[in-house]
Amino acid sequence: MSYVFAAPPQASLAVQDTDARFPVRRIFCVGRNYEAHAREMGNDPDREPPFFFTKPADAVMDTPCTFPYPPLTQDLHYEIELVLAIGKGGKDLREDAVMDHIWGASVGIDFTRRDLQAEAKKTGRPWDWAKAFDHSAPIAPIKPIAQVPSLTKARIWLAVNGKIRQDADIADLIWSVREHVSTLSRAMILAPGDLVMTGTPAGVGAVVPGDVITGGVDGIADLEVTVGLQS
Repeated sequence: MSYVFAAPPQASLAVQDTDARFPVRRIFCVGRNYEAHAREMGNDPDREPPFFFTKPADAVMDTPCTFPYPPLTQDLHYEIELVLAIGKGGKDLREDAVMDHIWGASVGIDFTRRDLQAEAKKTGRPWDWAKAFDHSAPIAPIKPIAQVPSLTKARIWLAVNGKIRQDADIADLIWSVREHVSTLSRAMILAPGDLVMTGTPAGVGAVVPGDVITGGVDGIADLEVTVGLQS
């Protein structure tokens, strides 16, 4: 096959304790999947089924890393999230079959240009400019699912410059891993390489260049991201 210019490199993430890489196909993100976060954003979580938005595959960054502060925003927010890595494709998955399709898990940050998101909400426009920008998904090395102790209960946390800002448990997910991946598979045919970012707990907030973000999901992965200057 001949291309009109060189094909872009395959987006990928590190795998824990190996030189292998996990090829990234798509990134699906679950919105408002922790009750306290939904309420802090002014929404009622009791009435909403899970909904999704996307980021481009090449938004991923290996961690530790320096994340360049993005343009067009004065209100950049962190959102710590459990990340699922799909290893087996499928559609219309039953909840009891979901775990057979998950290759591994990690932790990542869904960076959000909150001012652009607020404007999009106000005008009824898509969230792409707020969520799907360059480098907006730093993710720690992926842990193979056989080594993951639990996807139902584990502390998830984030600190900025050593001060805890988000601190919850993945048991607090409104829609469990099995439930929201099953729901997603009814709308999209999942494929190997897909990532699912499962939502963030309460405590989101702004960061500026020079801030150091640390976080993790206990037993799965930890990350460190330094907020750099605008590239």
